[in-house]
Amino acid sequence: MSGRVEGRSILITGAGSGMGRVIAIALAKEGANITLFDLNFAAANAVKDEITLAGGSAVAASGNVVDRADVAMAVQTSVDSFGQLDCMFAIAGIIKPTHFLETTEENFRSTLDVNGLGTLICQQEAAKQMIKQGKGGKLIVTSSIAGRQGYPNFASYCASKFAVTALNQSAAHALAKHKITSNAFAPGVVDTPLWKKLDLDLMDMGDTSRPGEAFESFSGANLIGRKGVAEDVVGTALYLASSDSDYMTGQTIMIDGGMVLV
Repeated sequence: MSGRVEGRSILITGAGSGMGRVIAIALAKEGANITLFDLNFAAANAVKDEITLAGGSAVAASGNVVDRADVAMAVQTSVDSFGQLDCMFAIAGIIKPTHFLETTEENFRSTLDVNGLGTLICQQEAAKQMIKQGKGGKLIVTSSIAGRQGYPNFASYCASKFAVTALNQSAAHALAKHKITSNAFAPGVVDTPLWKKLDLDLMDMGDTSRPGEAFESFSGANLIGRKGVAEDVVGTALYLASSDSDYMTGQTIMIDGGMVLV
């Protein structure tokens, strides 16, 4: 254990599964106090139990990132439990693929709500607490390869992740005077429950013929030559949450195996 986040209070949304869960467990092992926020309380609580049984420190909270009161409650849970909030990871997100000409208003709005508006609300509520504390802080949001280029069957998702890039830069400008940084990490194709569901959705759309085909096809497009796993983002997450990244803000770090070069 490096201790680079020892004693830091870190709020993670979407912490009940996938990358959120893996990042939460890894940062807890590094000594951070974790607030696990997820729409599924049972999932968040299970991760809390996993962390505490291993000797770490964590609390669970449930809510929707689109509901400001829920996010404010999660921030307050961090403060009540650990005395302050030092860092916030906005990881919760959704994706529902559709062919471009079949993308509906409902699909677009619901995706932008969770991935775009949800990110903004998390940034705002965490930043308000950090400003109140007067010691700065770190906002870390989740972009994607889809935030760097458009894909024909993911128009709504791509728009939402381009929005995350804009929100990240806007927050960096707005909050620098408070010593609050905002940065993003951008995964590629990662073996998580979200991608397993996406793979089945693409098969239902007629774009693939068997489970796993889309994931294998997308995974083969990176330069590293293997599929991504949630653990691949841990090193970057630790860097962004620690003082190692104090001189960086408004940036998006690609962690995609070399799928998109920018």
